[in-house]
Amino acid sequence: MAKRRKHGDGSVRLRKDGRWEGRVVIGYDEKGLPKTKNVLAKTKTECVAKLKALRERLETPAPEVPKAGLSLGAWLDHWYQDYKKASLRPNTQMSYERRIYQHIIPALGGIQLDKLTTGDIQQFYTHLRQNGRLLRTELYGEGLSDQTIRGIHTTLHAALDKAVEEKLIFRNPADSCKLPPVKGREMKVLTPEEIQRLLIQAREDGCYELLLLELATGLRRGEILALQWRDLNLRTGALRVERQVHRVKGELAVSPPKTKAGNRTVLLPAPVLNVLKTYKQAVHSRWMFPSPVKEDSPMDPAAVRKRLQTVLERAECKRLRFHDLRHTFATASLEHGMDIKTLSTIIGHVSSTTTLNTYTHVTDAMRQNAADKIDQGIGRAEPKPRQEAAPQKPAPSTFQAHKGQRRKPGTGCVSQINDHLWEGRYSPIFNGQRMARNVYAKTEAECEKKLAGLIWEMKAEIAAGKEQAKQQKPAS
Repeated sequence: MAKRRKHGDGSVRLRKDGRWEGRVVIGYDEKGLPKTKNVLAKTKTECVAKLKALRERLETPAPEVPKAGLSLGAWLDHWYQDYKKASLRPNTQMSYERRIYQHIIPALGGIQLDKLTTGDIQQFYTHLRQNGRLLRTELYGEGLSDQTIRGIHTTLHAALDKAVEEKLIFRNPADSCKLPPVKGREMKVLTPEEIQRLLIQAREDGCYELLLLELATGLRRGEILALQWRDLNLRTGALRVERQVHRVKGELAVSPPKTKAGNRTVLLPAPVLNVLKTYKQAVHSRWMFPSPVKEDSPMDPAAVRKRLQTVLERAECKRLRFHDLRHTFATASLEHGMDIKTLSTIIGHVSSTTTLNTYTHVTDAMRQNAADKIDQGIGRAEPKPRQEAAPQKPAPSTFQAHKGQRRKPGTGCVSQINDHLWEGRYSPIFNGQRMARNVYAKTEAECEKKLAGLIWEMKAEIAAGKEQAKQQKPAS
């Protein structure tokens, strides 16, 4: 006797044409007659599977889609909150929210979604380039950078693509927009002589192990600061990279790397491993590079950036970013014969293509060297004179570390952020909490003057707070 299907599972039958048909009731019309959907298959097993998939699809509630005629602002909010936010990392969420709620919605949010034109968006981008900056206009100018505008376009374009998919609009009006050109950031690398001077000065300034490890591995700043001693095998020199430090809404956070390739193991050279073994004896923390001011916390990436600028200046090296130390490692590795695939794995690129595109200036020279060798081997040609000789070990540097004067307690600190921006910071502790405030200026002298004013104001504020607390304290 054939087994009866459960109520609601639908029915399966063999048609006269030899195919199997599965049918399930999806509702009833106004006359009470059933409305059905069907599937077809060549075999009964396939038909049952298709019918089950159909039932599951019908039982899964579809996400609520805004009605036609809604504004761009309403759609952007719905798209971000219901489609994107859950899949984004905290820092990426902040970027999306800044683009959507601070730039796009205030400018275009009131336009009806199906009335939005390419001209509206292009005019919006022009405005961003001329007057789009909301903060620190006195330092950076009125307009946003090309990179920021391209990021805003990426977010808007993705939201409108989803609107096309949901059939709320016929086409994406952002498709035809003209964007600012992509400008590659200038890559700076240290010369062998500069590397020697940097490390000599770093030893004097107390960050020798950090910079030595960076120049030997090319780790990202967040990755190297997130290292813990349990990540390093002191016997084999195997160093595991499995987390990163970054800021989320002003607070330090530790999270896994962004990509699968970010989780990797790097083998340290024996001299570097020996330095770390000695260094470990003086570190009483699970973090390899712990914060000097906060217990059980890694160093702040911003503090490392400032420390590097001080060391570079004292070592008489060119100004560069911490990320350029990564470029220095990669460039030196390629110049000394490391293959692209190995380098890509060490520095954590998703694919070797990224490494090739990033270090084209080095790989071009490598290809030319390879061509010259083939020419010599096959055509028996004479070696061509080359302007650039093979990398050689530099002579020991005679550089003497700069001792430097430390600022007096209570005078804050001043650091250079880039070629045209200085930052002054004062962070006293009041009632057990640190009050950190910054000032910015285009020159060091102007920054020192602003910082002195800030310190005077904050000291007056703290004194007033203490006096108020004293008055409110009940008499014993």
